[in-house]
Amino acid sequence: MTAVKIIQVLGTSDESWEDAAREAVAEAGKTIDDVHGIEIMDQTADVIDGEIAQYKTTVKIAFPVHAHTKESRGLAGRVRKGASKVKP
Repeated sequence: MTAVKIIQVLGTSDESWEDAAREAVAEAGKTIDDVHGIEIMDQTADVIDGEIAQYKTTVKIAFPVHAHTKESRGLAGRVRKGASKVKP
């Protein structure tokens, strides 16, 4: 069985809501491995002088939770406080 984590991300674009969604996925993909899917939650925009100035799309992003060993989290090999001191 696979556990899946879901986060919510807001993307922005000067062009369209679709581009804003793509930007959210691209930015999340910089720090998340194996994005499996998205759900569009909301689409809004900033309006200036009667024109849409910026499109905003809120997406939920789903990705699997991977098991990590102590080594991959950087916990292995850590020296306890004071353990590296040489005693006379």
